[in-house]
Amino acid sequence: MRPDAFTSRERGEVRKTPTGYWAFFPAEVPRRLPLSDEVVKLLDEATGAVHRLGGVGRLIPNPHLLIGPHLRLEAVLSSRIEGTKTDVGQLLLFEAGQVPSRDAADDAAEVNNYIVAMEHGLARVRGGFPVSIRLLREMHERLLQDVRGQHRRPGELRSSPVWIGGSTLDDAVFVPPPPGEMQAALGDLERFLHERDLPLLVQLAVAHFQFEVIHPFLDGNGRIGRLLIPLMLVLREALPQPLLYLSAYLEQHRSEYYDHLLTTSQRGDLMPWIAFFLRGARRQARDSEERTVRLVELQHQLRNDLLDEGRPNSVIRLAEQLFSVPVVTAARVETMIGVTRPTAHAAIDALVERGNLVEVTGRERRRIYEAPAIFEAVYGSVDVEESAIDPQLPFHVGTS
Repeated sequence: MRPDAFTSRERGEVRKTPTGYWAFFPAEVPRRLPLSDEVVKLLDEATGAVHRLGGVGRLIPNPHLLIGPHLRLEAVLSSRIEGTKTDVGQLLLFEAGQVPSRDAADDAAEVNNYIVAMEHGLARVRGGFPVSIRLLREMHERLLQDVRGQHRRPGELRSSPVWIGGSTLDDAVFVPPPPGEMQAALGDLERFLHERDLPLLVQLAVAHFQFEVIHPFLDGNGRIGRLLIPLMLVLREALPQPLLYLSAYLEQHRSEYYDHLLTTSQRGDLMPWIAFFLRGARRQARDSEERTVRLVELQHQLRNDLLDEGRPNSVIRLAEQLFSVPVVTAARVETMIGVTRPTAHAAIDALVERGNLVEVTGRERRRIYEAPAIFEAVYGSVDVEESAIDPQLPFHVGTS
């Protein structure tokens, strides 16, 4: 790591460790910040967009049915930043028990673990457990459970150095603090998350930056750092559900995302990073509001049509569940709506007849059905670029 690239000590300083490598020792999180005029304007717009999204979320019927789509989008896009190639369709097939290849299954399992980790965090904070390093460790354990990276000590803070960019500690672009100093920085960050001195979105931007600088795990830091965002928004009651998936914006602007994290630590000025974060929050809140309204309208229309046709209750309940899980099997329907297998088949057949479900395997047994109109309404307009991870990006991580 080049110490001369770090021209400010405002966010921390570069020092040589007792074992002879250079590392970044983060300063305490700032509790007060003079916000630039640009950031004040963006904060007002982003906060308004999040509040409108929260208002829509509080008015929708059966809001739990719409958590699944937003969770899957966040999981897919946050994991894609780290190099997985699973899309939502592949994840849904994985959930239905069908994956075309071993590699696809591994990627889908990683994405599914992201959902498990987020659901665990949400359940804990709603049960009164504080956002804490302990909670992040619990989520990290679930994130890396039985997938690639499981040897990277799931749920455990690192006890050895990591570096970002380059192939060794010596030629790294960035080296987070050694384990001892990391613990002190995490304690400061945990206290910061419980305070309310800064506007919430600014606090989240600063917390995300600080978490990435500390890099407390051997693997999965980016995903855990991004999980903090919807978790805190729900905890602080800005949103009733995790409806804001910022990873869509971060994935599309991946290089800029990494550049901001690095240059903020080098130059000390948080304003460019906070402005970037707020632009993402503003855009994704507006997108999520439009998506949620579109879903509710489609759900309302389908339900009314089925009621007008005098369809059985099992058919109506299945149609509602499809907004959360638009790829199903008969066995899954049986569990989802609590009916016998023949009733599940009858409900599926009714929606196939109407064109709401389409069988996608062509098989006689173990058939899989997709709801194309619902899938398109939920996932069809996600504005991200399909691209493999670039191993030369500066935030490629190594461990000793």
